[in-house]
Amino acid sequence: MNIYIETLGCPKNFNDSEVAAGILVNAGHRIVDDPAAADALMLNTCGFIEDAKTESIAEMFRLAQMGRLLIVSGCLIQRYSEEMYKEVPEVDIFLGVNDYDKLPEILANHEKGKREKHVSSYEKELESPYRRLEAVPYTATLKIAEGCDNHCTYCIIPKIRGPYRSRPMEAILEEAKRLAAAGTKEIQLIAQDTSAWGTDLYGASRLPALLHRLGEVEGIRWIRLMYCYEERITDELIRAMANEPKVCHYIDIPLQHASDKVLHEMGRRSTKDSIYSTINRLRSAIPDIHIRTTFITGFPGESEADFAELETMVEEVRFERMGVFAYSAEEGTPAAERRDQIPQEIKEARRDALMRRQVEISLAVNRAKIGHIYEVLLDEQDEDGTWIGRTQYDAPEIDCSVLVQARRSHQSGDMIRVQVEDAFDYDLVGREV
Repeated sequence: MNIYIETLGCPKNFNDSEVAAGILVNAGHRIVDDPAAADALMLNTCGFIEDAKTESIAEMFRLAQMGRLLIVSGCLIQRYSEEMYKEVPEVDIFLGVNDYDKLPEILANHEKGKREKHVSSYEKELESPYRRLEAVPYTATLKIAEGCDNHCTYCIIPKIRGPYRSRPMEAILEEAKRLAAAGTKEIQLIAQDTSAWGTDLYGASRLPALLHRLGEVEGIRWIRLMYCYEERITDELIRAMANEPKVCHYIDIPLQHASDKVLHEMGRRSTKDSIYSTINRLRSAIPDIHIRTTFITGFPGESEADFAELETMVEEVRFERMGVFAYSAEEGTPAAERRDQIPQEIKEARRDALMRRQVEISLAVNRAKIGHIYEVLLDEQDEDGTWIGRTQYDAPEIDCSVLVQARRSHQSGDMIRVQVEDAFDYDLVGREV
């Protein structure tokens, strides 16, 4: 059977889709890039915030109009399986986030016209050797854990993905070796909380040890840390980042706010002082580190004073990479039940104010790179011959790009040395040296 897979949402969803594709290919099916050439369509949805849910439902109905066997999976289905099953009869098969290994059997036994729902709980962690990389193989995510134990008051993920379950070190290393053998040069370590890896299996975070072991995998050039919680960034982890040559001088720390009052009401363990301390420790040990973070504006009860503290942190810390989201009240979370909700226009105005300042900071950070030479991983080539790539300081899809005039012929995945000649808000321009 020819199967088309479309994925919405975060890198963890794309990772799930690649695992599903590998399972299907191993069972004799074929993954196609054109839905018109498919016998079955599979949509992996996101259910994290309201905009993502709206997008997932709209895409579900669009694909249903194509008249193919339609499978809908992912977080939206895990969260609302009963409602979706009743309200969207156009979908043939509903699949939860823990059920991709059932796909071959489901398809083999499916009867035309019959609707099915397969949504199980999270007692198991799926380990599959059959992952099929959806994108180009030189960069890939490597999921090291599933679920979350943090229970932030605005977040529904623990109810969707279940409790935190670390993958064993050997399973992670085996997948890293398979990725390297397939041509992967950059691996992005992902989980709901990457920095908590090992706490459930080994009694404490073992992320520093994992970084050193991954650094031994031949073929891997860059190891990128995503989704690290500030309170778990220990001196041992910072030393591992500083001393392991393959670990990018980049870390993604979703801080969410700066006000101690708001952080406490969010259920976060960080404080304003601990955030400043961790950033200072990172920059002291790794002077060129680029810190990515995300913030939420308009959390229930966020006062003008609370927001002013957040503005001050953005101004003082000058994060190299930053994203801001207006708070979205998610059904089933404690924060959504609060009566002190902030009007939408205020949430968005605060978000926009932070991002306007961040544009100026990002431009200054980029201009400081002019004249310097960096190793650049090439992603794609424009029609005019210009290559688009990234430094170690930039994660794919979300951070800055480098526009490169190359001196030689290259292909995607090549790593070359580039001298930066110009800089913009979110892009660099350079020439191969």
